[in-house]
Amino acid sequence: MSITDRLRHIDRFQQQRPGLGFVVAVIKKFSDDQAGQLAALISYYAFVSIFPLLLVLVTVLGFILQGDPAEQQRILNGTLGQFPILRDQLKLHSLKGSTVALVIGIVASLLAGLGVTNAAQNAFNRIWDVPFKHRPNFLFARLRGLGTLAILGTMSIASTVAAGFVGASTHGTLAVLAGVLIAFVLNFAVFMTAFTLLTAADVGWRELLPGVIVAAVSWQLLQHLGGYYLDHELKRTGPLYGVFAFVLGLLAWLYLGAQMTIFAAEINVVKARRLWPRSFLNDPLLDADRRALTSSAEVEERVQDENVEVDFHGPQG
Repeated sequence: MSITDRLRHIDRFQQQRPGLGFVVAVIKKFSDDQAGQLAALISYYAFVSIFPLLLVLVTVLGFILQGDPAEQQRILNGTLGQFPILRDQLKLHSLKGSTVALVIGIVASLLAGLGVTNAAQNAFNRIWDVPFKHRPNFLFARLRGLGTLAILGTMSIASTVAAGFVGASTHGTLAVLAGVLIAFVLNFAVFMTAFTLLTAADVGWRELLPGVIVAAVSWQLLQHLGGYYLDHELKRTGPLYGVFAFVLGLLAWLYLGAQMTIFAAEINVVKARRLWPRSFLNDPLLDADRRALTSSAEVEERVQDENVEVDFHGPQG
């Protein structure tokens, strides 16, 4: 049996199994949308936004703790000391507040944050096959991004704090379980809000629920994995290797998080529009293949007078 015949056999098998066919359809939709590249762009802007935020954090601490060497030393030996970049800077320079540094950090953080929200809006509109002519214009997209950034930023900080509490080994079992529950609830709220605000498509919360649950659980696992990495691996490294480990680990963590989020959103699209089963080989094209490819082509409509029409030749499966 040739490789093509084997693939056709696997194709027929997955089409006869609804659960497996759904998973295959999500994976194929993920590939059709080039979601890996969309996730890379989101993670890039998220990575860039981290460093202005660290500048703001160190500057604010300088204002608060200026003239208190004992408290500065406590912070150096505490949580912030686990980050090599921060640890080395705090050792070399005493914490001092700087208005110029604070303004630069805030402006840079906002610009990078807008990059994240704009990339995420583009990704979600692509996933939901929203034509360009129906997407928000330049000004409204950025205003919407600012609002989304403010809401999601606040909720994400609370979720990360709860997840960090869970990762600490000094808390009792009940406290850890409570932290897990709180972190999950906050993650659920973050993703429900994000999945609603980041697309111009009119989607109800019931249609978003499956992907939001998947995203919340996956993100919480990533948060705990990041906490474990910091607590058990990163703080054992030397200054130079610690910087590389921190930067590369952070970039990989953000990329995994972005991919996981987009994959969860693809689950919602496939389920809401019943885009399964799909064909592996596109020979013949199934009904779900034709509808998915038609919607993908119609995304390129950029002005109100433009209408993209799609025609298929050949037999339909």
